[in-house]
Amino acid sequence: MTEVIPRTLAGPLLAAASQYPVVTVTGPRQSGKTTLCRATFPEHAYVSLEPLDNREFATQDPRGFLAQFQGGVILDEAQRTPELFGYLQEAVDETTSPGRFIISGSENLALTTTVSQSLAGRTAMLVLLPFSLEERMQTDAADATLDEVLFQGGYPRPLITGIPHERWLQDYFTTYVQRDVRQLTQINDLGAFTRFVRLCAGRTAQEVNLSQLGSDTGVSHNTARAWLGVLEASHLVFQLPAWHANVSKRIIKRPKLHFIDTGLASALLGIRDPRQLTTHPQRGALFETFVASEVLKWHLGRGLPADLHHYREVRGSEIDVIVPGRPRGFAVEAKAGQTVQSEFFDHLADLPADDWRRCIVYGGAGRQVRGGVEVLHWRALAATDWAAG
Repeated sequence: MTEVIPRTLAGPLLAAASQYPVVTVTGPRQSGKTTLCRATFPEHAYVSLEPLDNREFATQDPRGFLAQFQGGVILDEAQRTPELFGYLQEAVDETTSPGRFIISGSENLALTTTVSQSLAGRTAMLVLLPFSLEERMQTDAADATLDEVLFQGGYPRPLITGIPHERWLQDYFTTYVQRDVRQLTQINDLGAFTRFVRLCAGRTAQEVNLSQLGSDTGVSHNTARAWLGVLEASHLVFQLPAWHANVSKRIIKRPKLHFIDTGLASALLGIRDPRQLTTHPQRGALFETFVASEVLKWHLGRGLPADLHHYREVRGSEIDVIVPGRPRGFAVEAKAGQTVQSEFFDHLADLPADDWRRCIVYGGAGRQVRGGVEVLHWRALAATDWAAG
């Protein structure tokens, strides 16, 4: 039997189920949604809408299908039967008991659209990403080195079962392209799309330049924008918009691109062994992505909105992750080096301590406070409260 690792999202999931008749859990494939839902609601019936016979029953006789479940039910891969959601609305309006329907699905493009149209105001929306460092520390891989963590990423299955990460992640991406992308979009040139995703991996932790991405892939600017939207909707990447004290100016500067999982990014970059990362030119970028992803997972894992940004001035000063807040927000710099150096502090020095909690997360093992700036070793990401305010 597969080991069940406690997930941070379990608490918010239970809380949402005590308040809403429907709770929807989305996230990338293989992030552990089914395991989480079944472990959190063991008394609920469980139905996967992936098998054809279950889909046919749900679409051809939706009222009869839903009538089977007088108690609670987990409807997995629910995006496969969008026709069912109108009848779910009907069932919820007749009986508003909380936590009756737990919906999970991976294809966020389809699922979010369907839910927003049919269940607005009736469902809580939660996102489950691959293991955070906090969750990973509960597995047999808890003692991994930084390069091993960057190389392996956080997808639960290879971490728990011992499947070689390189093979599993390559298979994962191949399945994503050949199955999900075909189902979700009208992308005809899967070869070009694959090149696009690999180019995105090479640009993780960089500002988004759609014209350059499109040119390097051999597609138009608009196509590159649409394909990046597919990756975001599939929870493979996320963007940090540029931050400015004047909200109206945030959209002027380019967002930064990050992969949700550094293991997948490493696989797409052709990294075959964690030892390659020691001298790899993308190591610093992968570490920054790792830090940004951990802050994102901290928020989403607690059912909180993730209002994350990056900061860049025309004169060159930049900060990797900004979490705005009152009275204080977070300003976080990610430095992959193992030795704290004075230049690490350059971009944080001008921020007023009264307005910002200033942090440097680095690749070493020590912890200190220098000039009001907290220096955190990378493992401290598993125990840091990233709530601004």
